[in-house]
Amino acid sequence: MRIFDWTTTHQLLPYRELADELRAVLHDKRAGIAVAPQRLVLPLGDGGVLLAMPAADRDIAITKLVTVHPHNAARGLPSIHGEVIVMDAHTGERLLLLDGRAVTARRTAALSLLAAQMLAGEEAKRGPLLIIGAGVQGRAHLEAFGQWLPACDAFVFSRTFGDAEALAHEARMQGINAQAIGIVNDVLPTCGIVVTATTSRQPVLDDRVREGALIVAVGAYSHEMAELPASLVRRAQVFVDTLEGAQAEAGDLIQADVDWSRVTPLEAIQTTEPPPVAPAPAAPGSPIVFKSVGHALWDLAAARLAARKSAPS
Repeated sequence: MRIFDWTTTHQLLPYRELADELRAVLHDKRAGIAVAPQRLVLPLGDGGVLLAMPAADRDIAITKLVTVHPHNAARGLPSIHGEVIVMDAHTGERLLLLDGRAVTARRTAALSLLAAQMLAGEEAKRGPLLIIGAGVQGRAHLEAFGQWLPACDAFVFSRTFGDAEALAHEARMQGINAQAIGIVNDVLPTCGIVVTATTSRQPVLDDRVREGALIVAVGAYSHEMAELPASLVRRAQVFVDTLEGAQAEAGDLIQADVDWSRVTPLEAIQTTEPPPVAPAPAAPGSPIVFKSVGHALWDLAAARLAARKSAPS
């Protein structure tokens, strides 16, 4: 079994290639080729959780084990630890061990990128981009969207302004025109795409988003957490990574008492050939919300890409 650390796992998972692989997995999910049960969530001490996430297609099987401890930042530790074991589906042979934090960061941002490719209108793509949260997911989303929209201006907000400044500086070194801000709601009405990547239990923005804006909410992962105000969720077109996962874990939608009959899973609009299918036109002034809570199939997509790219030539 080959073992890949944080750096090498990152290198095996370029965002745009991974977005394409996620599109392929969505197709395989609809065809019944790629399968995964709902993930097991086991509460741990001090607000932590252990997530066990298996998935398989015809060729490989994976299990991701992840622990999430929101209070680790105060301890000087990462909030997420994990690994992804990649196996041969025919023999059970262990093939790869991937860094779980790197897989989670890359596949989550790549899925958001795929959703934006499907859902964002031309005005939204012209930006500016707003990233709320300067942790691992904030960084990954800024990288992914910065590569997709290289001419777009970006704002970065964090509860700790120094963290936002550090991430904005890092982004500028990569050629992204990024600027740290101290107040979200001052720039919110101008932004075309907004990414919320925090562990907040309370909304991190208000409802002053502009017409046709795309809000990508990736931080809240339990019914007790909500990054978006209920009024925004109720008036938006709502899309999710998976309906079953969102109904169990998407606190943003659960707390808003969303009408699940109008919530659309991403697989319902995806195609295997570009250009992607566009959603129905929004009502005037209606934003678009994409909420993801994670799924083992997204880790399967990352494992498939990593296995191909690491195969001996």
